[in-house]
Amino acid sequence: MIAANWTPGWRAEQIRALKAGDTEFDLIVIGGGITGAGVYREACARGLTVLLVDQKDFAWGTSSRSSKMVHGGLRYLGKGQFGLAKDSVTERQNLMEQLQGLVDPLPFLMGHYKGGFPGPWVFDKLLAIYDFFAGKKYRKFIESHVQDYWAPGVRSEDLLGVTHFMDAVTDDARLVMRVLDDGNRLGGTALNYLKATDLLRDASGVTSGVCLQDDSSGDTFHVRSRAVVNASGAWTDELRQKLGHKKHIRPLRGSHLVVPFWRLPVSFSVSFFHPEDKRPVFVFPWEGQTVIGTTDLDHKPELNQEAHIHADELRYLLDAANYQFSKAELTASDVTASWSGVRPVVVDGYDSSSDDSDPEQATPSDEKREHMIWDDQGCVSIAGGKLTTFRLLALEVLRAAQPYLSDKLSQRDLTETSDFEPQTLPDSLRLSASVQRRLIGRYGARVHALLKSAEQSDLRHLGTSETLLQELRWACRNECVTHLDDLLLRRVRIGMLQPNGARALIQPLAELLRRELGWSSERWQDEWQRYMGIVQRYYSVPLASSSGGRHD
Repeated sequence: MIAANWTPGWRAEQIRALKAGDTEFDLIVIGGGITGAGVYREACARGLTVLLVDQKDFAWGTSSRSSKMVHGGLRYLGKGQFGLAKDSVTERQNLMEQLQGLVDPLPFLMGHYKGGFPGPWVFDKLLAIYDFFAGKKYRKFIESHVQDYWAPGVRSEDLLGVTHFMDAVTDDARLVMRVLDDGNRLGGTALNYLKATDLLRDASGVTSGVCLQDDSSGDTFHVRSRAVVNASGAWTDELRQKLGHKKHIRPLRGSHLVVPFWRLPVSFSVSFFHPEDKRPVFVFPWEGQTVIGTTDLDHKPELNQEAHIHADELRYLLDAANYQFSKAELTASDVTASWSGVRPVVVDGYDSSSDDSDPEQATPSDEKREHMIWDDQGCVSIAGGKLTTFRLLALEVLRAAQPYLSDKLSQRDLTETSDFEPQTLPDSLRLSASVQRRLIGRYGARVHALLKSAEQSDLRHLGTSETLLQELRWACRNECVTHLDDLLLRRVRIGMLQPNGARALIQPLAELLRRELGWSSERWQDEWQRYMGIVQRYYSVPLASSSGGRHD
C-alpha cells in the first residue's frame, strides 16, 4: 500500500495537525529543492521522522531552472579537483542506471579550431580520465570532413574536428518530485508554501524546532524537532544571518533560451566558447525543443522575486548560437520561452553591495563551485550543492546532524546512498517503450496507479509536447498543486517550453483541469491571470533593454 500524500485536502490536514503541536520530529528540512529533497529521502530511508517545508513550491528556485545537466564536471578536472570529478561521474552513472527515463545519456560535441582552445590532444587526455571514472569509453574524435553528419550547421571555418563525449540530462523539477515522493512513501511529510521564519532554541541554545508560517492563511506556529537542516539554496544566508553570521552566498544568474527544434535542430549538446568572452556555452535538445545556455551574472534583484532574463543576456545567447550556427540567423522572434535560475555560489565574506567592476571580487565564472556545511548548534546548513551529487551531499549533511540524533542514527548508517527501486510495466500496455521508460523514470512506484486511473484518451500527447494528458490529471489529484504555475511550470514543463506558456494547449482543457483541482470558476480565472502574468514576466523574451550585469 502506497501512502496517499499530496492528495486533495491532505495538505490542510497536515497543517492542522502541526498547529495542534502534538508531534515532535527527528528532523525538519527547510528547502524543497534537490538538496533538501535528497536529505529528506535519505533521512526517511533510515527510519527518521522527517518534515520538509518550502516557502514556495517544491523546486520553485534553482532546482526547476537549472541547465538540466547531470554531469561529471569536466571543469573539476580542468581545475585538478579529481576527487570531486570522480564522485560526480560515479553518481552520473548511478543515476542513469537507476532513473532511466528521467536521467538519460546526452551526447556532447566539442569543436576544435585551428589556434583555438581546447586542442584535441589536451581534450582527449581530460576525457580519458573522465571515461576511466565512468568505467566506459565514450570519447571519440571525429575528423572535420565528416563532422557535418554529426553536427550539421556547425561553423566549419578552420575546424580541425570535433570530439564526441557523454554526460546526462534530466527534467530537474521532476527529479525533485521523484526524490520527494520516495521520502513520502517512506513515511515523511513534505509541505509546500510553508515558510520557516525562525529557529527555536532550548535553554542551552541548541536548536529545538522552527517557527512556520502558512502562505495560504498567514498563520504562524511552532514545530519541535531534534535537529534542523537548512537547505534553502540562495536563501541560506537569510536564516543564518539571524544567528549572527555574515553572508556567504553570492547569487549568480544563469539564463536560457528555448527555440523550436525545427529552427535549430541538434541531436547532441554542442559545446563551444562564446566569441565575446570565451565562456563555455552550449546548445542542446530537451523535451522536443532546443535550448541555448547559459549566462553567468551577479543577480542583484530580491531573491523572493522570480529571476528572469535581461535584454543583454538575450543578445548574448543569440550571438552565441548565431556564431556557432551562422546559417540559423536566429532573432528574438524565434525564441518561444526563456528561464533563469539563481545559483547559490559560496564565497567567504561576500559583499552583495560591491560593484561588479571591483577588482577584489572574482568574476562570476571564476568563482569555485564548492559546497559548504555549517553546524549552528543543531541547525545544519548546506549551500552550493550540485544537482548531480545530491545523494552524496545528503549523506554529508546527515553526518553533520548525527550527533543530535545519535540514539536513532549512527555514522555507520551513513556510508552508502539509498538506491532507487526498479519498476516494470506489463507488456500488454498500448504505450511505446520510450513513453513507458519516461513514465517509470518520472513516477517510480506511482506509475502503476497513474496508468490504472487513466482512460485511453488520457494517454495522448498534448500537442507536440512529450507530456501526456494523464500526467496533468495525476498531478492535479496527487501532487500538492496549490497554484496553476505549480502544475504547468513544475509538475509538467509545457508552460516553459511552449509559446505563451502553452496557452493554446491549456485553454481547451480549462474546464477539465478546473474540475480536477476542485476550483470554482472565479478561482480558475484568478489563477489563470496569475499564471499568465508569471509567464509573461519571467519566462518570456524581454521587450525592452535592461541591465543584467557583465559576462565574465
